[in-house]
Amino acid sequence: MSQITLTQISWSTPDGHKLFQNFDLNVVRERIGIVGRNGVGKSTLLKLISGELQSATGRVVVAGKLGVLQQQVQIGPDETVADLFGASKAIEILRRAEVGQATIEELADADWTLEGGIAAALGRVGLQVRPETRLRELSGGQWTRACIAVVLYQAPDFLLLDEPTNNLDRAGREAVISLISNWKAGAIVSSHDRELLEQMDAIVELTSIGVFRYGGNWSQYRQEKAIELEAAQHDLAHAKRHAVKVKRDAQTALERKQRRDASGSKTQSRGDIPRILLGARKNSAESSKGNSVRRSMQQKARAEETVERALARVEIVDELSINVQPTGLSNSRIVAKFDAVSAGYDSDRPIIHDLSFSLFGPERVALVGPNGSGKTTVIRLLEGQVTPLHGTVSVSDNLAVLDQRVNFLDPSLSILDNFKRRNPTSDENLCRRTLASFLFKSDAVLQTVGTLSGGQILRAGLACVLGAPKPPSMLILDEPTNHLDIDSIEAIEQGLNAYDGALLVASHDDVFLNNIKTTRRIDLSNQR
Repeated sequence: MSQITLTQISWSTPDGHKLFQNFDLNVVRERIGIVGRNGVGKSTLLKLISGELQSATGRVVVAGKLGVLQQQVQIGPDETVADLFGASKAIEILRRAEVGQATIEELADADWTLEGGIAAALGRVGLQVRPETRLRELSGGQWTRACIAVVLYQAPDFLLLDEPTNNLDRAGREAVISLISNWKAGAIVSSHDRELLEQMDAIVELTSIGVFRYGGNWSQYRQEKAIELEAAQHDLAHAKRHAVKVKRDAQTALERKQRRDASGSKTQSRGDIPRILLGARKNSAESSKGNSVRRSMQQKARAEETVERALARVEIVDELSINVQPTGLSNSRIVAKFDAVSAGYDSDRPIIHDLSFSLFGPERVALVGPNGSGKTTVIRLLEGQVTPLHGTVSVSDNLAVLDQRVNFLDPSLSILDNFKRRNPTSDENLCRRTLASFLFKSDAVLQTVGTLSGGQILRAGLACVLGAPKPPSMLILDEPTNHLDIDSIEAIEQGLNAYDGALLVASHDDVFLNNIKTTRRIDLSNQR
């Protein structure tokens, strides 16, 4: 029986930060989605399973064949799809055989099913290329799909896929989602793609407080997680209230005891009680006081332990609390217009052909189409970075563009200095208060932008734009969810839903587009 078993696994980063500590995981013939914030150890977990890394404690036992997606591979200028499959020499033999140039020995070794098997694997991920196609001719999305096809060709018992839909266009995403949906063997998939995670049989969540497994797909996990979190927060609140009560009762008892002792001292000073009896009472009082103190300390210790146990069940995660100023954008105002626009970087081969559209008021519009269809070109036309070959582009003079790198941020400056540069009329207190609402609190605002993660950079960019005293009337985003974890994506969604201006968003992520309430799509599919 095919099975992956992890027992008492621990792992720490080179600087000593613990990612895992003594956790167990058992995977059989099922599809497992690995989720968690960036940096929590999703890729590390896959590497521990594949054997690329060795755990500090415990052991990993794999019964079955692994198929591991390799995304970061250096390729030579002449390497082909056949090289990716390790089949270039075998394909050469078939080509010589086809023209009658193969030797008898080569004909004996020829595998006439090879090319069909490669084509079938490529077809399962929606890719139609010949084995001789050079790898450098493939787009990033085609490259990812080809790598997945190589894994499928190996007919593994378990797929190990790390962010397989990153950089894929809609067609590529649908091919991978369909593949996983129909996959009958085992699979462990690290992903932030909520649509892909809906195809899973179980979700394993990596958090700062441990590793947790949930039965069912993404939606079922979210429901169970919400119930679990509500119960944990309820228990935590109850434990805290009880701890406060124990402390208050202990203080009340101590004050009552002190008043009794003070009263006894007054009686003793009057000399009404024999000395021997006074001594006995004193010893009894001291003993009683000692017992009372010990009981109070024990009760407080038990209450504090209960609070600690309740805290251990709740991961402390800050949430956005955004108050975006209104843009005052009128429903009738045209914020952008393309009139029969053709554009590109080679006048003989335009990317955009005779494109016309208008955006009115606070519309939320999705810019969609396969990779290479011209989405980024449309955005650069709106920015004024590209000039049309034909036609006209008119656009609101008050717009902001956030690409994946948020280029308007200076990577050498702090978040705070970038905010001040973008919003020079805001004082220090307003700058810090606004950044805090985007989860950059206290000294976090002093972080240099060049040291931030992708999610932090996008959040900083949104803070600089949406936190302005008067936000831009139009906001343009280019593939904002690529390489972000789900918590970051949901934070971006929350920020965009607090904004009342016009939105134009280029994205292949349908869940994201639905969550930010886009109402119309400009499809560039026919531009290719």
